[in-house]
Amino acid sequence: MAEPDVTSRRSAPLDAVSKAIIEQLQQDGRRPYARIGEAVGLSEAAVRQRVQRLIDSGVMQIVAVTDPLELGFARQAMIGLHVDGPIEPVADALAEMDEIDYVVVTAGGFDILAEAVCESDEHLLEVLSSRIRAIPSVRSTETFVYLKLRKQTYSWGVR
Repeated sequence: MAEPDVTSRRSAPLDAVSKAIIEQLQQDGRRPYARIGEAVGLSEAAVRQRVQRLIDSGVMQIVAVTDPLELGFARQAMIGLHVDGPIEPVADALAEMDEIDYVVVTAGGFDILAEAVCESDEHLLEVLSSRIRAIPSVRSTETFVYLKLRKQTYSWGVR
């Protein structure tokens, strides 16, 4: 199932308390609600309700971030795509693929960037050749194979 289009959601601006809760969870996604409540001045129940509303509205999600190499996925790559015609149908088709974990429509050298997580070079080749390049209106692709991850962060704070 494709992830919802996060850029199309419109919600009320976040208040300072919701932002503080998000910052607490960015530091430690398993931090107990009671401890978060102490830090932001709410009860545990009020924090639980706010967190659920933030999740339900698509403002945030709480997930376990893993190292794909440790889980048997030996190959990761960013794929830049040039598309003829409408971009959204191609982005939607990519988002439906299990191996694709990130899809963004861009302005610049590529129309779309998509990240693939695959079990092997052969698997990546199959995804590229048989599936991505088979999507109607994909004109060309350029693949950037990851050699070493130097930084990945999810704690950029709130504004």
